[in-house]
Amino acid sequence: MAQSAREHAAEEQAAPAGNGGAEAAGPAPRRRRRWPKVVGLVAGVAVLAGAGTAYGLYRHLDSNIHTGVDLGRELGTDRPAKVAAAARDVLVLGSDSRAGGNQDLGGGNVGGARSDTAMVVHIPAGGGRATVVSIPRDTLVTRPSCTGRNGAALPAAKRVMFNSVYSLAGPACVVKTVEKMSGVRMDHYVEIDFVGFKDLVDTIGGVTVRTTNAIDDRHSGLHLAPGTHRLDGTQALAFVRTRHGVGDGSDLGRIGLQQQFMTALVAEVKKQDLLGSPVKSYKMADAATKLLTTDSDLGSLTALAEFGRSVKGVDPDTMETLMLPVRYDRIDPNRVVAAEPQASALWKAIREDSPVPESAKHSPAAGGGVSG
Repeated sequence: MAQSAREHAAEEQAAPAGNGGAEAAGPAPRRRRRWPKVVGLVAGVAVLAGAGTAYGLYRHLDSNIHTGVDLGRELGTDRPAKVAAAARDVLVLGSDSRAGGNQDLGGGNVGGARSDTAMVVHIPAGGGRATVVSIPRDTLVTRPSCTGRNGAALPAAKRVMFNSVYSLAGPACVVKTVEKMSGVRMDHYVEIDFVGFKDLVDTIGGVTVRTTNAIDDRHSGLHLAPGTHRLDGTQALAFVRTRHGVGDGSDLGRIGLQQQFMTALVAEVKKQDLLGSPVKSYKMADAATKLLTTDSDLGSLTALAEFGRSVKGVDPDTMETLMLPVRYDRIDPNRVVAAEPQASALWKAIREDSPVPESAKHSPAAGGGVSG
């Protein structure tokens, strides 16, 4: 629009010169004196129109973001202290509510909300090498007292499945549970909706992954031979959710695929230079913001941008992806529990913003994943 205004101004400026000099005498000087004001007015309209368009785009993206939890208000003061003040810790959940479009994405008829994916993303002070810790959904944990989704008090309970916390009590209780089990204070909470995830992958034209073993999962509908594959949104969603077709059929094998896909997604964004093209950036931002639910402190485009600037020193290529060290439960072999002393050593390193010791990077129960 600014370009159109400049062209229009140039045409009007040229018109008097084409009158054979008739304007040279008489009122011509007055018109020339008024011309800077006309130029200023046209330029001002163009700038305002352009700003209006940009503001409209901003408002659209901003309205895409949902705010799900006020950590300060809902968690109160009974929280771990922030040991490394300059580091940032974010709990990321992948929600599987089976509501709306999610029920069409496979997995059968499951009532209630579920968190199929849970990751603690640790961003060290000053950027550098981020650490992502995946928490298996089948991990038995101690759930602190919370308020249930129905508004009633939910007493503390031992040996409950980690992903049931989201179903019964919602995101604030999940954050509280993670803080209790890790001693790490969460700065932010981000929830990713599976339908939005599918749309994001389709928006960027797919993501390339490599598998070393065949994946054949009739539950998720994913069937991949060993090799390199370009996944569209539906296939990508099945890839990060599949569990029956990989490893020992537990959630542990799936975690390897989720971490592999996350790395591939970042690589795809860099390869296509999606952040270097305004049009592509907007399309990706539109798809990405639609899939996000955040805590109240991150619940705007401005807050997300400021957070992004604060961690701009993070290099995705060096990101370390780990699984919480777990072992199979002695009572129920279909469940896992945190393996000690590995788990405590891992959380201590995250709390103190120090390197994770090698002994804490390996899980006694690995799940036999097949990531490539």
